[in-house]
Amino acid sequence: MIQNIVFDMGNVLIRYKVKEYVHQHVAPGPDAEILLHEVFGSVEWLQLDRGTLDPEQAITQIRKRLPTRLHPVAQQFVLNWHSNVPLYPEMEELIRQLKQKGYGIYLLSNTSKMFHTFSKQITALQYFDGQFISADCGLLKPDPAIYRAFCRQFGLDITTCFFIDDVTANIESAIHEGMQGFVFRGNMPALKTALQNSGVSLLN
Repeated sequence: MIQNIVFDMGNVLIRYKVKEYVHQHVAPGPDAEILLHEVFGSVEWLQLDRGTLDPEQAITQIRKRLPTRLHPVAQQFVLNWHSNVPLYPEMEELIRQLKQKGYGIYLLSNTSKMFHTFSKQITALQYFDGQFISADCGLLKPDPAIYRAFCRQFGLDITTCFFIDDVTANIESAIHEGMQGFVFRGNMPALKTALQNSGVSLLN
């Protein structure tokens, strides 16, 4: 029986479209592609999410691979990517309804410790019973250990959890560990149907 609904952050609670974000600051072309790969696609970005690197260390290492002209914007991306992240009002409304129905509401996200400085921007988090981020535990989805650590943290039976994430591998791993789950592609009616098919009661 599903008692807890677990949400990813990027592209579930907030819009996280890296290429669009880069193109807001750098015109499409070679420089934009370099920044996409060497910042957002870098080992350092994953190390930030794992909590093994701090932002200044990441910036120093990333700059070594970039031409000098791109140093300022690379620093801006590392430190301020979250400064203007559009929210999904429809998702917040669903979360509010689920909370009203008595479900436990939780966050499980791959993100850096900077989350603790920008999380107040995400108004949906006011309804959450717990927040579990990768940088705090040293684990990254889809490592099965992160789902077990999450459940231990909050004293949850993993079989009572329904996980919503935009990455297929993350949902597959969660299901393998005993959760139910849904790969969210922006289709709210499909998500609501999946929840209802799992026995989750929604407000009419």
